[in-house]
Amino acid sequence: MTEELNAPNDRPGDVDAPLREHGVRTALLELLAEVGTVTATEAASRLGYSSGLCSFHLRQLARHGRIEEAPHSGGRARPWRLASRTPAGGGSAHDEFGALARGLEDESWQRWLAQRDDAPPAWRHDEAFSAVTYLTPEEMGRVADVIRRALAPYQDREQRPLARPEGARPVALITRLFPLLPHTPDDADER
Repeated sequence: MTEELNAPNDRPGDVDAPLREHGVRTALLELLAEVGTVTATEAASRLGYSSGLCSFHLRQLARHGRIEEAPHSGGRARPWRLASRTPAGGGSAHDEFGALARGLEDESWQRWLAQRDDAPPAWRHDEAFSAVTYLTPEEMGRVADVIRRALAPYQDREQRPLARPEGARPVALITRLFPLLPHTPDDADER
């Protein structure tokens, strides 16, 4: 830990220097992408680290512009969220978050595939599926609303661990509804 505290890229004021990759910081970014906001104490509880270690790495991520303080009603709790600023490259924060979320989803899926056989027997399956159907934009919105409503009874379990039934684990649910665009003549050259 002392070695990390004195690392050149972690000094205050060194905001423009690249932030070294670190397991705790990666886990914190994944957690923030999953749950939206988190305090150091909540992160520690979820990730199995100390709250001091999580607090340190959350501040490092904030110092380097990766996360920011989330609005809160005062008190000692200091919630953090992924940064919502517009990136220097010109893309929107929404685009940057979407790319980060898709990367984390893909990484989590690959980790699941690699470690599935190590899971308890009852958890060694997944419910992956996909479908193509013809919808209007309004129908696509209604399908998304139905999925959100189906998940609503389980959402409070994120913030209220005591509401989780015995044996509950975090489960990734990834739903992407988007129109399939026709191939352009340029696509034929790439096939």
